Order: sequence, then structure tokens, then C-alpha cells
Amino acid sequence: MATLDFKALTAPVGILRILEVIFTCVTFSLVASVGHATDSFWTWCMFSWCFCFCVTILTLVLEFTSLSSKLPISWDDFTASFAMLATLMVFTASILYSIFFTCASCGRQIAACVLSFLTFILYAVEIGLTRAKPGEISGFLSTVPGLLKVLEAFVACVIFICLYFIDYTLYPGLQWCVAVYSISFIFALLIILLTIGRLLSHFPAPFSKVLIVCNVLAVLMYITAAIIWPFYCFRNSPRPSNCSVRCGWNLLVVISFMTFFNLIAYIVDTVYSFKLVFFTTET
Repeated sequence: MATLDFKALTAPVGILRILEVIFTCVTFSLVASVGHATDSFWTWCMFSWCFCFCVTILTLVLEFTSLSSKLPISWDDFTASFAMLATLMVFTASILYSIFFTCASCGRQIAACVLSFLTFILYAVEIGLTRAKPGEISGFLSTVPGLLKVLEAFVACVIFICLYFIDYTLYPGLQWCVAVYSISFIFALLIILLTIGRLLSHFPAPFSKVLIVCNVLAVLMYITAAIIWPFYCFRNSPRPSNCSVRCGWNLLVVISFMTFFNLIAYIVDTVYSFKLVFFTTET
């Protein structure tokens, strides 16, 4: 039987989520009022705002009705990972929409960008409120290594989106880089899903040791990708003079940057994994 919990709405995190719902709703309403576009970047931006709006309002409803405690998942891990994912999605949408769809005389577009950036700040603050503090008993995904896992998976998704427009089958070296991105993404996604689904207790090996091994392997593989990808992509290939914002050469630069970014994320993740002092396996 559901019981109403008004603290879920009046607590600082609850107030943040209410504001997130309002801001995302106004943002995608403003964008929709301007008109629909078939551009993939526009689709990504609209999906990000609508997805975050729906999941946030669902989170509010489940916590307000106390149904969240009855779900067969780790609720703290779910909310922490979603806050991180929403932060990344809204930030990316804010940047993309500002670059491709705004102008000096576009009032509604500018207002949508401002609200989107404010929503990004709200989700970032939520991460700070829900993140586990040192010495506090919490779920894995609310710790720094857990949040980094969400970041690593998201960056890999951005790389995959860019790879869609690039023929990486020309060289075996590029195929190896794609394999690195894919294998590391699968490991990160499995860890996230196993944690949210409370399945870590059924894992046949100590999770902390497996996590360290996966991180070390990911660092080593990303080091090779960070060397091989720029070598094959930019060797005797200067930027074309007529290269627009969306040309293929710029996408190669984005993938290179994201490769180095994820390499740094995995290095930090490895260091934190060695220093992991709080970890709870819920059954």
C-alpha cells in the first residue's frame, strides 16, 4: 500500500528535482514552439530534455508515494547514476543547441539555452547532494568510482555516435580502437546494471578486485587507442579548407579528444578504486 511522503518534495533534493522538471519542460516546450527539425543534433537535444523530464518526474512520484522502496532495484544507485547521466546529457544538449540552433535574434532559442544550462547546474548540484561522503555507507554508484563509470559509458556513447559517420574499416588500427571503445563500454555498462539490479552478491569473484582489473585493462587499452587513432586519422590529412562545423575531419578531432578524456577518466577511476573505502553489496 502506497503512503505519501511529503518530505520527498520538501527536502533539498526534492526541491531540486521539482525545479529540474519545470526547467526541462519549459526548455523543450520553447524548442518545440520554434519548429521541428530532422537534424540528428536537434533530435538528440530534444530527446535529452524529454528523457530527463520523464525520469525525474517518475522519480518524484515514486518517492512521494514511497513506492521506490518496494522496487527490486538499488534505488540510491539508480538515482545517483541518473543524476550523473542527466547532467552529462543536458550539458551536451546545451552545448549542441547553442552552437547549431541559436542566433543573435533568436529569442526563444536563447531562452531555451539559458534554461538548459540552468538545468545542467541543478543536476550537477543534485550529484553533490546525493554523492556518498567519505565514511558514509552507500551504494557503489553514489561514490566517485561509480559516478565515473557513468561518465565513461556516456563518453563512449558520444564516440559511437561520431563513428557512425566515419569509415573506420579502412585500417586495422582504427578497428582496434573501436574494439577498445566497445569492450570498455560493455564492462562499464555491466557494472552499472549489476549494481542497480542488486546482482553483485551473485558475482563469483570479489567485486572490488574485478573492478580494479577492469580499470587497469581499460587504461592500457585506451593508451593504445590514444596513440593509434590520431596517428591513422591525421597522418598526411590536414584540415580541409572548406571544412564546416559538421565535416568528417572535425568528428575525427572530437573522437580523439573524447579518447583522451576517457583515458583520464579511467586513470582517475583506477586510483579511486585502489582507495575505495566504502562499498556495500545489497541483497
